Amino acid sequence: MISVKFFAQLREVTGTEGFEIDALDLEGVYQVLADRYPAEVFAQLRGDNVRIAINQELVNGNRALAAGDEVALLPPVTGG
Repeated sequence: MISVKFFAQLREVTGTEGFEIDALDLEGVYQVLADRYPAEVFAQLRGDNVRIAINQELVNGNRALAAGDEVALLPPVTGG
């Protein structure tokens, strides 16, 4: 199982801190998210400014996943 976690406003729009799924790679995670959430929520999760971390390491592009991995979706950071 893969642990998917949401932070800040992504937690608010999904209504959860996260859940566990079976997925072989990040594209599989995105497919589960597309199936689980309405199009407008999924669009926010796939936004260009959303960063993805696997096991607390920022990644780009599709990556293979293994049982026990944690995928975190991180919203853009705002500051003043």
